[in-house]
Amino acid sequence: MESRSSQYTRGILLLIPLVVIVVLLSFLARPKAYQTHEKSVICDTLDSAIIDTPASKLHNFDPNIADYKELVEMGIERNVAVAIIRWRKAGKVYRIKEDVALCYAMTDSIYYILEPYINIGEEYRIKSRESTEIKDSVTVTFVPFRIDTATSAYLRTIGFSSRQATLVIRYRDMIGGYRNFEEFEECYGVDSTMARLLKPYIIFPAQESPELQTLNIPEIVDVNSADSTTLVGLPGIGAKSALHIIRYRDLLGGYYDISQIRELEVVTEENFCKFSQQIYCDSARIEKIYINFAGLKELEVHPYLSNRMLKRIINHRELKGGWSTIEEMIDSKIFNKEEAARIAPYLDFGTPSI
Repeated sequence: MESRSSQYTRGILLLIPLVVIVVLLSFLARPKAYQTHEKSVICDTLDSAIIDTPASKLHNFDPNIADYKELVEMGIERNVAVAIIRWRKAGKVYRIKEDVALCYAMTDSIYYILEPYINIGEEYRIKSRESTEIKDSVTVTFVPFRIDTATSAYLRTIGFSSRQATLVIRYRDMIGGYRNFEEFEECYGVDSTMARLLKPYIIFPAQESPELQTLNIPEIVDVNSADSTTLVGLPGIGAKSALHIIRYRDLLGGYYDISQIRELEVVTEENFCKFSQQIYCDSARIEKIYINFAGLKELEVHPYLSNRMLKRIINHRELKGGWSTIEEMIDSKIFNKEEAARIAPYLDFGTPSI
């Protein structure tokens, strides 16, 4: 007669095959849609993995011609691959590697991994500007210029695309200004060819490269203190333009950005590019408005204050008093954010000295 322990062991052995059969039948009986969903979830998880895993098949690719399948097979996340394709569908062209970094959904970490493998085709690259003859037979003359005051318009005249020029200005503002050539070269919008060509001509505010010591660098004029004779001596400024620049300066209380001169109808974009590299603004010379005390006559002459703003300023001060910051004036519906940014350099929230 079998012992109770032997009977228990036999029962377990008989039960195991039954459990295996039930599991297999339940898996086979699951709806196909559920299996597909499960597979999709697994794929999505794999696609979101870091693209430098051993399973990745990274290789050189041209973002101007690579298709969606190729990008995904390299390990690039699907949303990033779609963004790369959409850029082209919008009629844009990848001229330099850094253009890829501008795509929607592209992160710095992903771009850092992809950058060594990006290979822009010869037909799409920015053409070398080692000679003065460039695309569309436009001749560019390189002259010394100060990178701290260079405008987007000026950068376009020396060969930068609109997007590149915007990146150069945006990056400059983000880091608080270019202090040396290495910082300028780090900008996404500056390709190595352009950087090499411009290096002898860029003047940095903190230091001047040895190559510039022997060049004839023009004097830089403070537009907030210059008289008409000094302004007329600059390229692109005639007697009429000089008069308007000074009159507008007096109405504003001084310029805080040289681009404000472009607000004058008498100053063309072409002429502005000619003299923009030879002027700067000494913001210490700006005449402030004590916004909590200034009378209507003082306020109404400022070009940036409309009648609507003036009424709100006067009415709010009479009812609720003044303000301590420009943010409070935004909250009071005196200005929107754009208007506030424009007028803020001219406002003083303190008390006038006696």
